[in-house]
Amino acid sequence: MKKTAIVFMLILAFALAFTGCQKKEDAGAAAAVDTSPIVIGVAGAHSGDLASYGLPSVNAAELVVEMYNAKGGVLGRQIKLVIEDDQCKEEVASNTAAKVVGEDVVAVIGHICSGATEAALSIYKDSEVIAISPSATKTSLTLGGTYPNFLRTIAHDDAQGLLAGTFIVEELGLKKVAVLHDKGAYGKGFAEVCKTILEDAGVEVVLFEGLTVGAPDYSAAINKIGNSGAEGVVWGGYHPEASKLVTQMRSKGMDLPVVSDDGIKDPTFIEVAKENAEGVYATGPQDTTSNPMAIAAKEAHIAKYGEDYGAFFLNAYAATIAVLNAIEKAGSTDYDKVLAALQSEYVETPLGKISFDEKGDVIGFGFSVFQVKDGVYVEL
Repeated sequence: MKKTAIVFMLILAFALAFTGCQKKEDAGAAAAVDTSPIVIGVAGAHSGDLASYGLPSVNAAELVVEMYNAKGGVLGRQIKLVIEDDQCKEEVASNTAAKVVGEDVVAVIGHICSGATEAALSIYKDSEVIAISPSATKTSLTLGGTYPNFLRTIAHDDAQGLLAGTFIVEELGLKKVAVLHDKGAYGKGFAEVCKTILEDAGVEVVLFEGLTVGAPDYSAAINKIGNSGAEGVVWGGYHPEASKLVTQMRSKGMDLPVVSDDGIKDPTFIEVAKENAEGVYATGPQDTTSNPMAIAAKEAHIAKYGEDYGAFFLNAYAATIAVLNAIEKAGSTDYDKVLAALQSEYVETPLGKISFDEKGDVIGFGFSVFQVKDGVYVEL
């Protein structure tokens, strides 16, 4: 009897010990569940002359995050935004990137301008942070594998320059063209691609010149255009300089066709240049405003902010959806897993059903040519 009692007590002690260990393991597993917010950065021009390009991205990210959080977030975690301003300036963008990385972000929606984006990318790369830009089109950003952490929901300048150059040759039939740019990474890059396309097609580039950003007067360049015999003008750069250039050209009676990039495909260009904007051509993201998700996004924007959205809003909206979808598909915020999901999974967005190739360029979305007609851009 004594032996039986001893054996019984040992079995009971073992069972209790096992149960205690199991409870500790279960408690440990429960404690290991991560309920902290998933942090996403939004970086770009939120002040200064180019804020009209960056602020729509902030609004887009806020709307998408509100939508996801209302449904429980991603992987059972809420999403938190960290918003930082780089003013589209390269010298500011590095500090902006450092601030964002310091907040333990998983990914960044941004930056907006190509130069600022490039200045920030090394910091993100070193920290294994994914950056998805709605607007940085400089071709080299996705070439050569320099920035494997970079993706974009917009086509690159080679595609944009090819479209603009082909339009000038095949639709406008120009034989002599003046090509001007703002000397920046984005504007000059677009201008150089256009120049190559035009010359390869037999068009004479009678003037290729960079203008000083912020200069109050471009009379000297306009006089050169007049003396060159140009039949049309290409502008590579953003809307502040474009509006001055076009206005001063028209004031001198120079009614040449002007073809530019998505840097001026912004309502602000029309607001500043007024009637002088009429007839100006610009390449830009395809018009997907009839997409049901785009319609819903527009309605949500008007409801929250009381006005229609601005440039690159839909591209930023799509970028935010893409990164959150990738986290969900990856089942993790791990850098390698999320990046792999971005480059293998397709997701429905206001731009259509998109994914990203191995270089980081968007699949399923491209550029169109637009013209200002009766005070609005119309897709041709």
